[in-house]
Amino acid sequence: MSTASTPSIKAAQEPYSAHLVRRTVQACSVAREAAGAAAEGIATGSSVLLNSIRQCERELDRFDMELDSGVTAAITQVTEPEARELLACMKFMIGLERIGDLLLSFANSAQSAGPRLDPQDTRELTRMATVLEKMLNDVGEAFSGRDVKKAIDVLRSDAEIDRLRNLIFMRHIENPENLVHQASLQVIFMTQSLERAGDHVKNLAEEVCHLVSGHTIRHVLMAYDKPIEQMFIDWLRTRDEKQ
Repeated sequence: MSTASTPSIKAAQEPYSAHLVRRTVQACSVAREAAGAAAEGIATGSSVLLNSIRQCERELDRFDMELDSGVTAAITQVTEPEARELLACMKFMIGLERIGDLLLSFANSAQSAGPRLDPQDTRELTRMATVLEKMLNDVGEAFSGRDVKKAIDVLRSDAEIDRLRNLIFMRHIENPENLVHQASLQVIFMTQSLERAGDHVKNLAEEVCHLVSGHTIRHVLMAYDKPIEQMFIDWLRTRDEKQ
């Protein structure tokens, strides 16, 4: 038997639910690639990089359609833990598809602004996109490795995106120094796109915590008004004490 046929045999033997999980992890990588292109594209003014985000967005759309039909077909034929995993995959893909749309919107606004962007806006938007890229990388690893600590790190990282958003909004909307800024409308659109994408990644990190613990951390947070990290650590401590 030739070695060339081995990968196809392995693929045929792979459980379909495992295939869908693997596709979800691949989709995280595509979204991370799009965020990286956004960061480098805005930093360098590269239209090639910004245009590449459209291809990533289309690929995420294809993943979304595949997961939607695949989970529907597989959900009744798997064990309860596998069903929970597949539902998490579906939630991940919904979030990743929306992130792709937001990054495409970012790219369109960036190309519309072109060279009119102020250097400070360029630096801060680049930083926002870079943080988003890291969050997407970490949430993909957290999902594939069931790594709660990494998921919590993602939740914390979102604060940096919010901080940068506030700086940009203050400069362009409140404008306390009454300065003239270039391409303010496009800058605000780009900032909002990255902020909303960060919120979606944060939701994905919460989904990892839910998948591992079986509890919806957001609802627990609302009920007890504790920081999300502390609530989850408390839950883990209680679980360990019962074992």
